[in-house]
Amino acid sequence: MAMKKRVAALSLACASSLMAAQEVTMQAIDVNASVDTEVIKDIHGEDVKSADLAEALFKATPTISLVRRSGIANDIILRGMKKDNINITIDGMKLYGACPNRMDPPVSHVLTNNIDYIEIDEGPFTVEDSGALSADVKIHTIQPTAQWHGDVNVGLGSWGYQKGAFTLSGGTDTVKVLVSASTETSDQYEDGDGNDFYEQIQREIDAGKVSSSVQYQDKYKDLDAYDKKTFMAKLFWNITDNQELRLSYTANQSDDVLYPSSKMDAIYDDSDLYNMEYTAKELGRYSKELYVQLYRSEVEHPMSTVYRNMALMMGDSTHKLTTQVDGARIKNSFDLDAHTVTVGADYTLRNWDGVYYLNGVPLDEASGGTRPYHSIYDVDTKNIGFYMRDQVSMGALSLDMGLRYDTTDIESAYATQQDNDYDEVTGYLLATYHLDPTLKVYGGFGRSSRVPDAKELYWIGSKGNEIGTPDLDNTINYEFDMGVQKQFDSATVKFKAFYSMLDNFIAYNATKTANNYENVDAKIYGFELSGSYFATDALYFDYGIAYQRGKKDDPLEGETGTDMPEILPLKLNLAANYDWDESLNLRAEMIASDKWSDYDEENGEQALAGYAVFNLKATKTFADHFEVTIGVDNIFDKTYAVSNTYKDLILLPTNTEDDTIMLMNEPGRYFYTNLRYKF
Repeated sequence: MAMKKRVAALSLACASSLMAAQEVTMQAIDVNASVDTEVIKDIHGEDVKSADLAEALFKATPTISLVRRSGIANDIILRGMKKDNINITIDGMKLYGACPNRMDPPVSHVLTNNIDYIEIDEGPFTVEDSGALSADVKIHTIQPTAQWHGDVNVGLGSWGYQKGAFTLSGGTDTVKVLVSASTETSDQYEDGDGNDFYEQIQREIDAGKVSSSVQYQDKYKDLDAYDKKTFMAKLFWNITDNQELRLSYTANQSDDVLYPSSKMDAIYDDSDLYNMEYTAKELGRYSKELYVQLYRSEVEHPMSTVYRNMALMMGDSTHKLTTQVDGARIKNSFDLDAHTVTVGADYTLRNWDGVYYLNGVPLDEASGGTRPYHSIYDVDTKNIGFYMRDQVSMGALSLDMGLRYDTTDIESAYATQQDNDYDEVTGYLLATYHLDPTLKVYGGFGRSSRVPDAKELYWIGSKGNEIGTPDLDNTINYEFDMGVQKQFDSATVKFKAFYSMLDNFIAYNATKTANNYENVDAKIYGFELSGSYFATDALYFDYGIAYQRGKKDDPLEGETGTDMPEILPLKLNLAANYDWDESLNLRAEMIASDKWSDYDEENGEQALAGYAVFNLKATKTFADHFEVTIGVDNIFDKTYAVSNTYKDLILLPTNTEDDTIMLMNEPGRYFYTNLRYKF
């Protein structure tokens, strides 16, 4: 049995990096997946401090780093980029956070216990969605099955962490249903020095760096870090042998999420996702599969100073934002000789609106009409795209190519703000050559584009300052990628490298008093080495190393430096796994990073020390139904930080001459246990 697991895991490496593997007993993945695609499984969240997807991805792959904002709802950086430079979909749905300060990024609206697997296509090698500069991240949630089964999960951890979740699925060959729900809460975590959120802020106050006005009021200093609930329901109906209708609804409700390094906290953060998918197969020679999708995503996010001292001094300031995406897509695929051709079209309409309040009254009224009350004034972003993709196999050589046309209109309801429109043709060519059954190489070139969002174009601060720059150009990425993948009897090795040339990259210029977003040409390049090694049938290792560097072609206006922001130093993920028997798995892992030596100091980034953090985990299965996981993260209680302080986010400013920003430390030593019952 152990040998079967070994062979299965090595076969999986043909489709994805085993750096992501948490267990060997993974579900099958399509071995025909692109060589540049990383597939991450087993990310259900039993071994993380929350069901936060960003934190789970940070642990799973070296290419992703974490933007730490809180105990939950954190963001990701991938190949030196974040925000809209990464295209993220959940079951094909486009979803955006409502907060311009990235308190609710897209990955925060799906929890790990609802995820089946994640595909990460690095680079501009997709035409089925717009806006993928550094990567296309496809999140696939769990699906119902015909057989009735389910599981119940209970998790406990340090700092009062509690989680409960259940999933029930079943039906018939014709109709299948799934229901999943979870609840989760935690106190403020402590860093390696034993400081919780309140104490991390107090440390900055005592050093004379931060004003006491941003500190939590005494009666709120022991607030929980967050309280989160989720619900998911799905219905799959096989209308005929070749037609299927899928309906789903997902709700996420977060209350009182604390963001200690920001001026405000989220009173609540709610999202609703509605999805309908229809598939018809084998309709004729020119329709192997027809796919239609309609969806809507809604997010509501009010953030406030109500818990801080400043509310006692100046009143309760609240910034309430909403965003909604209505989307549709249709695509048809067919085979023609050695070609698999896909043609399609998609449509999205995003509305984004934000209002400032003072003591519950719109800010213009509260200030006698002297200050604005809209931060983002009811902005609509409408995109229509058409694309064609061709995959052709010619013996040992396979080609994947695509072409896409996008037209985007962005309109603000504020009369003095200009409307913008963008038209762009993008595409790629990716070639893979099998030198032998165990060795393949690939190389490709792609061109992708993303338009500026409403914050970058139109954002108005609470004091009336125009932060957005209304005449920004869209960003174009020209990128070369290459790689090689080798499978040995007991190991896999995968190497890939990229060189990205960015025209009109949208950067933040902190030296300006208005219109802080600016286009600049830039270059980013890097590499990744990953793989696995089976020392015995029971002992195996997985590893991954990622490195990037980035430079602007010229300094931003009024600046002298050319270092790109968010460019992570060398990062290493290394793990040893031991299967004691069929029911016990032991895992020891190290996550390490070099120090930050190249960073965008003029725009808020600072030198961060290198770190190495060690984690242990053990999972035991009893009687095929009970699974117990125990573990400890950051064994040596190290104090460290992984995310920098780029000023495109509003973080707590300091009063020092060098104008550094409050840095938020990662959690210290964390013990956890999880009990799972499967039936």
